[in-house]
Amino acid sequence: MPIPVPKGVEVNIEGSDVIVKGPKGELARTLHPDMLISMGDDNVIVERPSEGKTHRSLHGLTRSLLNNMVVGVSEGFRKTLEMVGVGYRAQMDGKNVVLQVGYSHPVKIEPMPGVTLAVEGNNKVIVTGINKEDVGQQAADIRKARKPNPYTGKGIKYEGEKIRRKAGKAGRVGAK
Repeated sequence: MPIPVPKGVEVNIEGSDVIVKGPKGELARTLHPDMLISMGDDNVIVERPSEGKTHRSLHGLTRSLLNNMVVGVSEGFRKTLEMVGVGYRAQMDGKNVVLQVGYSHPVKIEPMPGVTLAVEGNNKVIVTGINKEDVGQQAADIRKARKPNPYTGKGIKYEGEKIRRKAGKAGRVGAK
């Protein structure tokens, strides 16, 4: 499936090195040398040299990585985290985010290079950037500060994430 290249995005292919420039920034990546990457008319085409299992899996991976690069420099990526719990809140401290999540101390989160953090209200943290992997990793690091508790539902969760709740103690049968 060809990858459409929107207007304002420039793709340079030099062997297995690919550089994508767009209005939001520039991304560069070295892909597997077996994959054949070429430019068509406003499309990037990825082809595989054989039908072997490794080439089939590399084909999908390469296409996905290239598509994420094109989407990242044109639109960018965004993940939103919600904080659920009494007294749980977030606030900006320069470029950093300071979380109050039930510990005796505040948790300070520094953004990775190329990632921007923002706080919406008191309990939403928004992670944005052009590299999908970095945005996902930064969001996972923030979520790790206080994972959602399956018994109470308190913690930091992704927007729209359903927390599977567990039943608490039901008491022993036959206890007197």
